[in-house]
Parts: sequence; structure tokens; C-alpha cells
Amino acid sequence: MKKLLFIYNVHAGKGLLKSRLAAVLDCFVRAGWDVSVHPTQGAGDATAVAAERAGAFDRIVCSGGDGTLHEVVTGLMTQETRPAVGYIPAGTTNDFAKNLSLPRGMEAMARAAAAGCPRPVDIGRFNDRFFIYVAAFGAFTDVAYNTPQPFKNLFGHLAYVLEGATRLSSIQAYPMTVEHDAGMEVGSYCYGMVSNTVSVGGFKGMPTEPVRLDDGIFEVVLVRQPQNPLQLQAIIKALLTMSPDEQGLVTSYRTSRLRITCRQELPWTLDGEYGGAPKTAEIENCSRAVSIVYGK
Repeated sequence: MKKLLFIYNVHAGKGLLKSRLAAVLDCFVRAGWDVSVHPTQGAGDATAVAAERAGAFDRIVCSGGDGTLHEVVTGLMTQETRPAVGYIPAGTTNDFAKNLSLPRGMEAMARAAAAGCPRPVDIGRFNDRFFIYVAAFGAFTDVAYNTPQPFKNLFGHLAYVLEGATRLSSIQAYPMTVEHDAGMEVGSYCYGMVSNTVSVGGFKGMPTEPVRLDDGIFEVVLVRQPQNPLQLQAIIKALLTMSPDEQGLVTSYRTSRLRITCRQELPWTLDGEYGGAPKTAEIENCSRAVSIVYGK
């Protein structure tokens, strides 16, 4: 009998998994899996467990927010043997789940995680760390991990908007050099996003081509500092609707690698979690490094 390890964060989001845990486990058993269960014990625990136990299982299913999935994949990237990963999103904002065509309902997602089709996806390497779907710096990138969890539970996506609105007067531009497949740019940017996903908090990637998770290519967006409210409005419109930016404030392109050098320490987030503040970020696409289970 094939073995499945279920790693879950019962405190993620609004705690929806807690009341459905028995039903989720039943879905796994009915699908023919020999199931082992591990509730996460704190930050970094899912990474350690995935790394230590990857070789003993045919599939690892995790449930929680994108941070839980991030930890599991980070653990797997340290191993040569990487079982397929199933994901049951249960966080406040589940950006990466939008890529996976998952059904609605906890039990339906559990059935998909148990019996769905694993497909290879690219994983990003950020210096000596990893990310699944986005590495970002600048305006509002710290909102995800600075917004209190009770506030997220009460207001959902609105929590991020309300928290972000308090930062409008403190938008900062960072002078930097950006090297990529097609060349190099030198400029000052207040926001940057290196992604492999259809959506990051509602912000979109490249407008000209559909996002593919296994093409070895990142979608990159760089935003210059707005000088007035009208420019800020134009930037937000461009990011939310993928419409052209007539003022030249938003730059976007596709690349397999980047080297971003800043004159000062530059704080980053990786999949919504704090990723350090290096002056130089070497970012590389690890093509088709992990298989993740899709719904359809």
C-alpha cells in the first residue's frame, strides 16, 4: 500500500480544517493510502518534517496557508527524492491554489489531493532559499506577515487592503541594478515581483502570454515610485487589470534568472513570508523541480 504523509496547520486561516479533519483523513484512506499524520508545531516545522521523512512516503499532502506549502516544498528541495505534493488550502489568502484548478469544499479538495494528477512545477531559488510562486520587495510586501492573524480572520482579503492603505505615505524607492536574460536595467523601484503564478494578492503577471508553471520562466514586474495620487492610481490599475501603463511606471518581462543588486539592504518576502534583506539577490528558476497535484 502506498504511503501518504499529511502535514497540516490547524491554526491557519479561520481554523476550517479543525472540524473537517476526520472527513479529510477518511478521503485519503478511501483512496487507498496508508496515512501518517503530522500537525505542525511552529514555524519551520513543516520544512524539517518534509526533509526528514520525504524518502519514506509516496505523497505528501499539506493543509494550511501558502506558508505551509512553502515550508513543505522548501524541505523537499533539500532532498534528491521528492514525492508528489498535494495541497488543501486553508489559509486566509491562498494565492497559489488559484493555479491548481482545485474543487470547492474541504473533502473535495482532499479527494483531489489523494487521487489528482501530479504535474511538475518550477521552483524559484533565492540565494540559498526557495519560493514556490513569488519573491517580492518594496511597497506592501510586509503586509502579509505584519497583519495580525485575528484581523485576517475577521476581515479576510480586506485586512491586507486596510493594512496596506496605512503605508501610502511611506512608499520608498530603492536604487538598483537588475540583470536578466535579455539585458540589464538601472533605476529606482518601489516594488518588484518575480512570480510563477496567475495572481499574487490580486496583482497579475505578464499580460501578453499565459502563465505556465513548468516553462522554466518567471514573470517579472518592476514599479517606479509614484509622484502623485494619479500616478499611484495608474500603477494600481495596471497591476490589477494587466492594462498598459501609459506613463511608463510599470515594467514587465519574462526571464529564467535575475541578479538584483541594491545599494542598501532590500527586504524581500518569499511566498508572503519574510525572506531576509540582502543587498544582492541571485534568483534562478529551478525548472520542473517538484510535482504538485492538480484538481482537474
